[in-house]
Amino acid sequence: MSLKTIQAETTAEAYLALLVDRGVDYLFGNAGTDFASIIEALSKAQLGEAKAPIPVTVPHENVAVSMAHGYYLVTGRPQAVMVHVTVGTANAVCGIMNAARERVPILFAAGRTPINEDGALGARSIYIHWAQELFDQAGMVRELVKWEYELRNPEQLETVVDRAVSLAMTEPKGPIYLQLPREALAKSPGDFTFDSPSLVKPAAVSAPNPEAVDQAADLLSKAKNPLIIASSFGQNPSDVAVLEEFSEKYAFPVVCYRPRYVNLPFGHSMHAGFEPGDMIGKVDVILILESDTPWIPSLHKLNPNAKVIQVGVDPLFAHYPIRGFQSDITIAADAATTLAAISSAMGPGTNVGERRKAMAAYKADVAENMAAIIDKQKTGGPMEYQWLARCIGEVMNEGDRLVSESQLPVAFLGSRNAGTFFGTSPAGGLGWGLGAGLGVKLGTPDARTICVVGDGAYMFGNPTPSHFVAASLELPLLTIILNNRMWGSVRKATLGLHPEGAASRLNRSPLTSLEPNPEFEKIVQANGGFGERVDNAEDLPAALDRALRAVDVEKRQAVLNVQTIYDDAQALADAKR
Repeated sequence: MSLKTIQAETTAEAYLALLVDRGVDYLFGNAGTDFASIIEALSKAQLGEAKAPIPVTVPHENVAVSMAHGYYLVTGRPQAVMVHVTVGTANAVCGIMNAARERVPILFAAGRTPINEDGALGARSIYIHWAQELFDQAGMVRELVKWEYELRNPEQLETVVDRAVSLAMTEPKGPIYLQLPREALAKSPGDFTFDSPSLVKPAAVSAPNPEAVDQAADLLSKAKNPLIIASSFGQNPSDVAVLEEFSEKYAFPVVCYRPRYVNLPFGHSMHAGFEPGDMIGKVDVILILESDTPWIPSLHKLNPNAKVIQVGVDPLFAHYPIRGFQSDITIAADAATTLAAISSAMGPGTNVGERRKAMAAYKADVAENMAAIIDKQKTGGPMEYQWLARCIGEVMNEGDRLVSESQLPVAFLGSRNAGTFFGTSPAGGLGWGLGAGLGVKLGTPDARTICVVGDGAYMFGNPTPSHFVAASLELPLLTIILNNRMWGSVRKATLGLHPEGAASRLNRSPLTSLEPNPEFEKIVQANGGFGERVDNAEDLPAALDRALRAVDVEKRQAVLNVQTIYDDAQALADAKR
């Protein structure tokens, strides 16, 4: 055990020093009157008189949380976010829900309206201190965080911080919430002594149950027509190699359904696309790896004789109010470790050669169809998503990162390496993409980062604050807007439920149109960046070159406002998949 002692003028100073000691690099913040002691401590750190994470001013809370989210995805280190009491917490809830559902640890804190009306250091001194208080501030996020607590005094600070970090990093990981009252932050602890490193460590992931592994191995060994479905598998990039080896060895097709990461590179011989609907009625065994929604029961009908194996750190997703997917064998453990254990326990497998031949034929058909689609789309006016994705894929280097909060068809990007693609959380809280892209770029400054968002997601992403942060931190992020001038997902859902209804007879149905459409490319120009609107498909490659020159050579952020087609027929087909 090693002890450190610092002279801390305030609890805030001790809090920030502890965060640094526990591995926190950044404090993403949107400040209010509750930050007085935090700002004083940060000022001391800037003068070299104290220790603190690097402060990042983020003028919207959803962007701040999303930056911490993106930074964790590429570094594996949880970061700190601090917002202004109740109002800041309210603005951050959407981002916290995204992090919670995608199991991303964030040390999320908010000030608390001063408790005392008078007579204490830090007591109420501004009229808003009365109206901003709630009876239960943490109630806004309690359902979404792993732990919440209000700091009472400096004596408990180390215990509070260590519990926050260890719980956030224990599987299933997720955000925590601390309330930091102004009076508590302003107290003077004097000599502050703490353990370094921390004596409280996150819980280790348990090993897969051997009996369940043997049962799963037996089912999979005997399966004639098996299928693997993955969604969030691959958050740890090193896991992907395990699935590559396993699926190749036994010729198990893998569907990456609504993937948030590279579950399996698209070029892999066993990558079976992104839609399970045509397959699950025929399979006899399904192995689900970290997928909260492996198929849509109202659209996809499972073979009634099929057996299902669900694997993940929380395979039944206990925090979801309702989820009833069949699970004949349920294994709560790290998915990659479980996959390796199943492989060691398996026999030689059945129909391996036949499946390998069938997958080769399938892959050849897919490649031919994709080439035909691209050939049709490479000229004309507003473009379709497949052509846009192909153009993006052609300019991407191996190590480039892509963040997508859009309906970009990732197959047309080509085969991406593990750890280079990040899709939006299954919670679908819009506004994640821009902040996450900034966090990814901040965490991997030497890697080119591309952020792809829809026009609605771009507006939700608070582009003015996001471009401000990119300029202030000198983060040359390329943002590509898929601009179909409507809420495409809402239109698709409407047509799916009412395919021949009144909305189908309107080009722009109520509450879906986003016209008149803003000149989005000018927002980034106001922050010194490069912005361009692209109207025609054949003009996109040259526009990408110009944007990448701004990013790579001029070290400026860039936005391409790409005009895209919305196809009702395609939307209706997608709604039925």
